[in-house]
Amino acid sequence: MQNAGLTDVSPNEHFAAWQGDDGVEKLVEVTRGSLVESEHWGSIAVADAAGNLLAWSGEPEGVTFYRSSAKPIQAIPVITSGAAARFSLTEAELAIICASHSGEETHVAVVGALLAKLGLSADALLCGVHPPFHKPSAQAIWQQGQKPGPLHCNCSGKHSGMLAICVHNDWSLANYLDIDHPLQQMLLRTMQDYHAYENIAVGVDGCGVPVYALPLSEMAKGYARLVDPDRLPAEVASAAHTLVHAMITHPSLVAGSERLDTILMEATGGRLVSKGGAEGVQCIGWQDKGIGIAIKIADGAARAIEPVAIEVLQQLGVLSEPELEVLATRHRVPIKNHRRDIVGELRPVFKLHGLGSRREPVVDR
Repeated sequence: MQNAGLTDVSPNEHFAAWQGDDGVEKLVEVTRGSLVESEHWGSIAVADAAGNLLAWSGEPEGVTFYRSSAKPIQAIPVITSGAAARFSLTEAELAIICASHSGEETHVAVVGALLAKLGLSADALLCGVHPPFHKPSAQAIWQQGQKPGPLHCNCSGKHSGMLAICVHNDWSLANYLDIDHPLQQMLLRTMQDYHAYENIAVGVDGCGVPVYALPLSEMAKGYARLVDPDRLPAEVASAAHTLVHAMITHPSLVAGSERLDTILMEATGGRLVSKGGAEGVQCIGWQDKGIGIAIKIADGAARAIEPVAIEVLQQLGVLSEPELEVLATRHRVPIKNHRRDIVGELRPVFKLHGLGSRREPVVDR
C-alpha cells in the first residue's frame, strides 16, 4: 500500500519516540499475591481542541496508529457527503458506523437494516469475518449450526458507512478498500483537514481499510474537536456534533455488553464519548471541558486500558464518587484463578505530568 500523496516517514523515525529513557512510562502493575508479576508501559496525551497539551505521561508526541479510535472521524464524510441524508440514516445507524461492535443480535440487525437502505446485502462488505466478541452470541451461532458472517465483524458498521458514500457517489464497490479509491482519498483528506496535520503515515487495518498514524497528542486533539468542534468548518462541526450525539444516545451500539466504551458513556450520562482501538489504543472526549484524551499501551495489551483510562479520568477530576464506584472493578481490576478466587490485580501506578498535585478539573471554561 502506498501513502498516496502523503509524506513518507520511515517507521523507525515514527516509532523512535516510544523507546529509550525519554519514552514510555510504566502505567500498570500486574500483581500476584504480594509481588509484581508483570508491567505495562505506555504514553498518554491530554489536549484541547487548539492542540494545547494539558497533561501527559510518557511520550505524548510518539506516533502510533489510530486504529478503530479513528472511526467517528472517518464517519464525518457519511454526513458531509450527503449520504446520510439521502438514505435517511438514523442515529442508531450513525452510531453503528462509529462502532467496534460485539456482534450481538441488535448490532447485526442495525447493520443489516443500514445495508438494506443502500440496496445491498452483507456480500458487499469487504471487512472479513470473525466470531462475535460477545461470547453468548458466538455460542448461539454455533449451536444453531451456522457460521459467523461479515455482519458479525466488529467493523461491519464502518464498512457500511463507507459503502453508503460509494453508493451515493456512484463509486465502485468492488475495490473500496484500495488507497487510490476516491473513497479512501476522501477519508485521508478528511483526516488531514480535521486535525490540521499533514504528516500522516498509512498502514492497513485489521478489516482491510487504510489506517492512519499520528502523534498521540494529535489524537487527543482530534477527540477534543469531536466534543468542541467550533474550530472546524461549520459543516464538519455539525457532523461531529451529530455523531457524538448518536454515540452517547446509543452507547450499547458503539461497543456492547460489558465493553469499556459502552460502560463509560452510560456511567457518565453521555458526558464522555469513548472509542477504543486495537493494540492498546483508547481515545476519550470530555464534553464538559472540550478536552481529548489519547492512550497507547506500548505492548498493545488490551487488559491495561481500563485501569489506565479510569485513572486518567480520576486524575483529571472527571468522575464523581458515584461514577468511580460504578467503575471501581475496572479501575483496579481483580485477577481471578480458575476457581474464581481473587489472586492479584491490575493497578494503575502513574501520575500525569502537568497537573501538579491538583485533583480538580485540568481547565476551567
